[in-house]
Amino acid sequence: MDPSLPKSSFNPNKHLKEEFVSNLSGSSMLEIAALTVIIPILVLIRHSISSKSITGASLKKKNDDAVSVNRSFKAYLATLSLDFLVIIVPMLLFFTVLADWTYILASLFTIVTLLYIAAKRSGGSSLSFEGEPNSLRAYVTSYRVVVMIITFLCILAVDFRIFPRRYAKTETYGTSLMDLGVGAFVLANSLVSRHARNITSVNWKTAIISISPLIILGFLRLITTTGVDYQVHVGEYGVHWNFFFTLAAVSILTSFINIPPQYFGVLGSLVLVVYQFCLMHGLNHYLLSNERGMDIISQNKEGIFSIFGYWGMYLVGVYLGNYLIYRSSRWVLMRVLVLSILFWFLTVLLDRHVERVSRRTCNLPYVTMVLADNLQLLSILMLGDLIPGSKTSLLEEAFNRNLLATFLLGNILTGLVNLSVDTLSASSITALFILLVYAYVLSVVIGIADYFGMKLKFW
Repeated sequence: MDPSLPKSSFNPNKHLKEEFVSNLSGSSMLEIAALTVIIPILVLIRHSISSKSITGASLKKKNDDAVSVNRSFKAYLATLSLDFLVIIVPMLLFFTVLADWTYILASLFTIVTLLYIAAKRSGGSSLSFEGEPNSLRAYVTSYRVVVMIITFLCILAVDFRIFPRRYAKTETYGTSLMDLGVGAFVLANSLVSRHARNITSVNWKTAIISISPLIILGFLRLITTTGVDYQVHVGEYGVHWNFFFTLAAVSILTSFINIPPQYFGVLGSLVLVVYQFCLMHGLNHYLLSNERGMDIISQNKEGIFSIFGYWGMYLVGVYLGNYLIYRSSRWVLMRVLVLSILFWFLTVLLDRHVERVSRRTCNLPYVTMVLADNLQLLSILMLGDLIPGSKTSLLEEAFNRNLLATFLLGNILTGLVNLSVDTLSASSITALFILLVYAYVLSVVIGIADYFGMKLKFW
């Protein structure tokens, strides 16, 4: 135990845990892209598995017969557990014990998926990439849920040694799986935002109501982490700043915009280019320096200045959401796939010739990488139009109706595990068991809440 810490500390290994997630350089863009091939294919596999006798609608229908209700609830839990076994368990294994097999698994999954599509389409039906209007939003839902699943698995797994350090957040420059988290959240929200749906006439009362929960959650996180002496990596956002404040700031800035969504892309690109120009002309030296003044801006410089990067990303995401989802459904799969390839190409160029990818400053290469990776994820999910089966699963529907509750419960459970278990000394078997129990408890609680129609939604 660190002698400088008080004996009554809730978290005696705080400094060791902070060091465990500090000074990391990440992995390669190729490995990130490979992981983004495997993960959505797991969802497609679940969608292709028939559950004819169990559907979300029939399971949730109220029945006066207590026995029938009990049976339907058992069937609901059984389907939920099947979803968990097919989607979440393999995903957790790929993030931990199978991490060194990423490239082989990505290649194998790709080949098998393409062969399966070819076999199913060989019966005489023509291969179409136009997409189905009714299924497109289901794929966007799956995409948002997958982002959430990756997030709640990684926020706890990163505290165990079983989780590869190259997947944890980078210190300054570099690319990693967890680096994509905040960016993916911002982009996922922008794609289905009011502005993307061309609902621009939002009054101040609505804007304040939508932003206030994020500010409240930001202060609650600050108070609770300080109160229990929880480990916080200051270099990520600053001393007091956190993820919720960033989301709130992006929402505040966007609420001032009252232009058609087709112009958001130009505005977002302009914000990103100007911000990158400032970074290259001295701002990045200030943000990446370990020196901090006593004023609130200097104390939280990373979190405050990176807002411009996330805001630019959000604006571009609004344009893409309007263009791809709400304006037209013809050839969407091809559009998303081509855009993903173009953004990957742009990311490599920017990373090599402008500035290396940095989540800490949310620079232009980081934004293009987030766009590339998330559009790749969405395009693979959209292959569901070429595969017989359902467009969603019970687990995805439950998470989608309670995304905020899922994120909050995941953070609470992560905190409880960290305060009650020495995660650094846990063996691989112990760590894997804890992670599986954590993920299953989270899935079942959210599933049961959805079964009984409970929702945690502020806006």
